[in-house]
Amino acid sequence: MLVALSFPANAQQPAKVYRIGYLSARHGVESREEAFRQGLREIGYREGQNIVIEWRFTKGKIGRFPELVAELVDLKVDVIVAGGSEAAFAAKNGTRTVPIVFPTTSDPVAVGLVASLAQPGGNVTGLSIDAPGLSGKRLEL
Repeated sequence: MLVALSFPANAQQPAKVYRIGYLSARHGVESREEAFRQGLREIGYREGQNIVIEWRFTKGKIGRFPELVAELVDLKVDVIVAGGSEAAFAAKNGTRTVPIVFPTTSDPVAVGLVASLAQPGGNVTGLSIDAPGLSGKRLEL
């Protein structure tokens, strides 16, 4: 009996449920947000199983961003997805520890979201669609 108790149990540990904060000036879940959900499903994430999405919308009232960012931080989200530049700035101003991802912006360096494309620094990252120097890199590739 003592020998049997000395071996660790092989019980399966519960999988972590990731909490995603989604922040936008939009009015609610629309086609862009549905595409986001679909993309998550395609890579194996399922709402209520291994992720929870905390939706926060200002409904056009951008002055609400700081309050909504504070809510997401208090909920201890694992990442904030910022649906637009205003949301990304609000999230950047509201937390230095939670990773922030923005889908696209024209030039994140010029607008001050990141320090540089090669080394964004801080906790903000995303995609740039029209940053100076990218055209040359694209041609080079």
